[in-house]
Amino acid sequence: MSVLTSERPSGEHHGAPVGRARRGAPALGLAILTGGAARLWLVALLAAGWEIGTRVAKDPFFPPPSTIMRALHEIWFSGPVTQLFLTDKAIDDFRPSFINLFGGWALAAVGGVVLGIVIGRSQAVGDVLDPLLQFGRSIPPPTLIPFFIVVFDLGTPMQVATIAFGVVWPVLLNTIEGVRTVDSLQLQTAQVFGITGAQRLRRIILPASAPKIFAGLRVSLGFALILMVISELIGSTTGIGAHLINSQQSLEMPEMWAGIAALGILGCLFNAVFVLVERRFLAWHHGARRLDS
Repeated sequence: MSVLTSERPSGEHHGAPVGRARRGAPALGLAILTGGAARLWLVALLAAGWEIGTRVAKDPFFPPPSTIMRALHEIWFSGPVTQLFLTDKAIDDFRPSFINLFGGWALAAVGGVVLGIVIGRSQAVGDVLDPLLQFGRSIPPPTLIPFFIVVFDLGTPMQVATIAFGVVWPVLLNTIEGVRTVDSLQLQTAQVFGITGAQRLRRIILPASAPKIFAGLRVSLGFALILMVISELIGSTTGIGAHLINSQQSLEMPEMWAGIAALGILGCLFNAVFVLVERRFLAWHHGARRLDS
């Protein structure tokens, strides 16, 4: 009798997790909406304080947010519907900036992942290259701009090289760490079943190290935006960075702050899109973490 009473009915045992999962989805959506509303409320409060403070101070170097947003709209987002409301200046500024940013980031992503896998799979290679890697990651990328100007001259190649050198390190080092932390039992099991070479890389190593790789890619994307602006501040006539330096030199403060605001908005958009892509590719990883918690 004690055995019978201690057992749970099969329906209850299997139904409880499903019930919790169904209740968890609305709760998760509510938490996201609540968190988003809280963040927007804080932004609105800070913007209101900034508006009041700048109007009281009347400092020409610090225009109110309303003036900045009006300049932002007039410069870049007052175009026709056929151009998605982008002005001709927006296209002229955004196109070269995005080419430089994503070109350098893509080169760093591919090179960092490939080299990271090679170094991470060989302890001997890692030991030999570690001093060089630590030296390279310690060099501030802007200090190499004069060198890149000598090698590539002013223009897109110099800017892409600056971005690629600066953002490759998070990808490379995270990939090395991710590959080295692959469970040895999984590798041994794969070897027993004859899974070797490219198949082992695709089915075991890359999935296991993917969370670390995506973390490095996300960090490097933020660095790429910063280095894009820095590289365009020197000898460039197009791009958002060139707009910033030209506005500063002509003392057009609303236009300068509009460029800064545009960079902040772009950074938030890039991060949001990357998070969506990461959740799509690492859905299994996030699901496993929720089960563990």
